Amino acid sequence: VIVKPTDKNFVTYWKEMLTLSQLQGIITRLFNLQEQAKETETAQRFFEIDGVKKCQVTFFNKTAMFELEVYDEKEKSSKYQFDNIDMIAIEIFEILNA
Repeated sequence: VIVKPTDKNFVTYWKEMLTLSQLQGIITRLFNLQEQAKETETAQRFFEIDGVKKCQVTFFNKTAMFELEVYDEKEKSSKYQFDNIDMIAIEIFEILNA
């Protein structure tokens, strides 16, 4: 069976693979953030699209909590707390793909 790039299954498959790839990249960065915080108590990382900062994540080693600060062009930034790496990864993914 030959799958053509216009085949619906092919397109769906690649969209899913790109999503998984992006999520894996985000999770890898969050794990690295946790490792950095072991030495300094806190560590921060920005997530950007085309050079525009969309959000910042701070990991606090003492409490094992992530803080997500979301930047909005029109409003003041908003901060959210997470204790689960998967949940913050999904939130970052949604921000970057909005």
